[in-house]
Amino acid sequence: MLSYKGISAGYAGVPVLHDVSFDIAEGEAVAIFGHNGAGKTTLMRCAVGDIAQVSGSVSYRGEDIVPGAVFRNTRRGIGFVPQGHNVFRELSVRQNLTISGLHHPESRVEDIYALFPILLERSNQAAGSLSGGQQQILALGMALMTKPSILLLDEPSTGLAPIVVRDVMASLTRINRDTGTTVMIVEQNIPATLAIVSRAIVVKAGRVVFDGPSRELERKEDLWGWF
Repeated sequence: MLSYKGISAGYAGVPVLHDVSFDIAEGEAVAIFGHNGAGKTTLMRCAVGDIAQVSGSVSYRGEDIVPGAVFRNTRRGIGFVPQGHNVFRELSVRQNLTISGLHHPESRVEDIYALFPILLERSNQAAGSLSGGQQQILALGMALMTKPSILLLDEPSTGLAPIVVRDVMASLTRINRDTGTTVMIVEQNIPATLAIVSRAIVVKAGRVVFDGPSRELERKEDLWGWF
């Protein structure tokens, strides 16, 4: 579904990724782990064409991702939730969801409310007045309004209380299981993420150093040595 072939990428002449290759299959739930600066976010950005300095190729369902054409790439069924609370702060929750689904007539705000009841409770509230956790859930709902076939999430638990992290992870499990949406998640919260994915990829200094079943990574005695 999503394929990286020999990807090397960086910023302002500074290399970050080095000859990275792996595939994400339809319906998988995959975690990307690694220390800060390992290249995890760069991998995500390459998947939507948001990196100019890149060699190799990324393809989605057999068609190349075009560098610099983020809007066109994401319209093909890639939902991307960047790190941070990416919402329209002055608009209401409902307006944020509605705007996100404008190019997808089949999208229904009510479906998002069913998945995240807290958004229904806050429907008429300005997004900027929500808590950090609620804004993160809204950003996830906005991505789902685009009807993605694959959902890319960059550290969705950052700054969230443990109970909110639990709810977000449970929602991702339901999305993957009930809709068949492929999930690729970059996270620092390793235990919570390993519980919801079947496969883990570890990136160290811009290279893949582990790619295998999540349960195998859990059993590694030197787990923390990878990060």
